[in-house]
Amino acid sequence: MPELTLLLLFIPTSFLVSISPGMCMTLAMTLGMSIGLKKTFYMMWGELAGVATVAICAVIGVAALMLKYPEIFSILKWLGGAYLIYVGLQMWQSKGSLALSLSADASTSSVSRKNLFAKGYFTAVSNPKGWAFTASLLPPFINQSHALAPQLSALVIILLITEFICMVIYASGGHGLRKLLSSQGNVVLLNRLSACLMMVVGVWLALG
Repeated sequence: MPELTLLLLFIPTSFLVSISPGMCMTLAMTLGMSIGLKKTFYMMWGELAGVATVAICAVIGVAALMLKYPEIFSILKWLGGAYLIYVGLQMWQSKGSLALSLSADASTSSVSRKNLFAKGYFTAVSNPKGWAFTASLLPPFINQSHALAPQLSALVIILLITEFICMVIYASGGHGLRKLLSSQGNVVLLNRLSACLMMVVGVWLALG
């Protein structure tokens, strides 16, 4: 386990990092608006799995290799960004599984859980800023004179908990906005607002 002082310092540090607006938080808010909070949890599980992957790999040194060969990220970023922009364009036209139906009582049952999980995971692992930040954040909180595994486990657990809490906050905000706009019959506006945010995430991923 990390030293208590380092652990106590890492908790607020991790929360401040997680609560800051980013691709994953924007995606959580967007899905909260388009498909509701309950369905968005499947994206969150994927995002948390991605964050855990990045955190563990960053500490054991894979991040250094990935950062040395940015062309790997370039391919992932452009593919992922293009796909999210495509989804955003569909949502703008009120099409696709993530768009809110123009009919009453919009259904989100057609949204694939695996697809949502994959969106979250891919967004987390294909973000080079996430790798760079995690690689610089975690090592200072690890005591080289102690075993790595228990320290890394404790830090990753804290990071995942704070990340989850922050995603719930963002997704809940999006869900609340969805209820507000839907109750006023502004379904097209809601779809286009969600579409804009989704395309912003896509451009962010491609150019970030």
